[in-house]
Amino acid sequence: MSIPTTQKAVLIEGDAPVVKTGVPVPELTEGTVLIKVEAVAGNPTDWKHIAYKIGPQGSILGCDVAGTIVKFGPNTSSDNLKVGDTVYTLLHGASVRHPENGGFAEYARAFPDMLYKADLTHTSENEIPEGTVKHFETAASLGVSLTTAGVALSFHLGNKLLWNPPTPQHDHPILIWGGAAAVGQQLIQVAKKLNAYTKIITVASKGKEELLKSYGADDVYDYKDPDVIKKIKSKYTNIRHAIDAISNQDTFVQAYRTLAEEGDVTLLHLTMLSMRDIPEAERRDNVKIEGALLYLAFGTDVPFGAITIPAVPAYKPATTGFIKFIAPHVQDGSIRHIPIKVFPNGLDDVPALTQGIKEGKNQGVKFVARL
Repeated sequence: MSIPTTQKAVLIEGDAPVVKTGVPVPELTEGTVLIKVEAVAGNPTDWKHIAYKIGPQGSILGCDVAGTIVKFGPNTSSDNLKVGDTVYTLLHGASVRHPENGGFAEYARAFPDMLYKADLTHTSENEIPEGTVKHFETAASLGVSLTTAGVALSFHLGNKLLWNPPTPQHDHPILIWGGAAAVGQQLIQVAKKLNAYTKIITVASKGKEELLKSYGADDVYDYKDPDVIKKIKSKYTNIRHAIDAISNQDTFVQAYRTLAEEGDVTLLHLTMLSMRDIPEAERRDNVKIEGALLYLAFGTDVPFGAITIPAVPAYKPATTGFIKFIAPHVQDGSIRHIPIKVFPNGLDDVPALTQGIKEGKNQGVKFVARL
């Protein structure tokens, strides 16, 4: 197929995502491939890159894509990938380093070792229940959330990539705050399949209890319950690992309050929080706080707003190792996508999709645009 030199894409313009035509298709460099994008998914990081002025003006937004490989870059090959393969992956949309490449576009540049290979076709459904990944629309929902879950559990919390080992890898429970969020639902599934903990405890909407328990959650607590912390601590006094899958100021403090009072404990978040965000009187020396920043998976330092986050050399191999490990289990249906709402008008729907996520209309559902 002939590849155009320009495309339609969604760029940051002022304080908004704007659909533009005539945008250059990203050039391929050594070690990259070009994907013809068939579906994209939105994430909170998209609107945050605009609102917090992280992404440069004119940069292409979007981190979750599914599509078809149409070209390999110079001196680039792969043992298990070829032109025509259908894949899904994650990108750093609206990045300072590569503003010309993001997921909300007709074509996107990606790294072969960051691709999940899968047999994908389109579906005409616009409301898709959770299930096995078979379509571009469902695959687009997984790149960021599933990979974040895997890196959090393995790289940050030390779980080995073992499928259904006979005994728990840790002799204590884990708490996942925000189990119905996209990352939260993947965290529960992956933690269960790794047999990572004695119990999986989550805080979420009670309306999602049946689904989350089917994924592997042992206890689901209602995030609206004013006594939720007291109820968790009355039953579990040894929570040594916790992940805040929502990662705002309020959820971060609440997740912190569930942690064991003694011994080494770790609280993992997904943004730029720190111990400074915990009330001073509650700060404890036994708690280590870490941030899982998936953008480090691309192997370089990450300019991020007013700061630059140094590269972590081990992050990329940890990420690519997880992708290689988990991809077959997605393909066979052992790891499932969450419920999907499809926006049928392609990139033209992305500004509304992004605003919907900003307003919290995507609770327990992934917003996807079909190209």
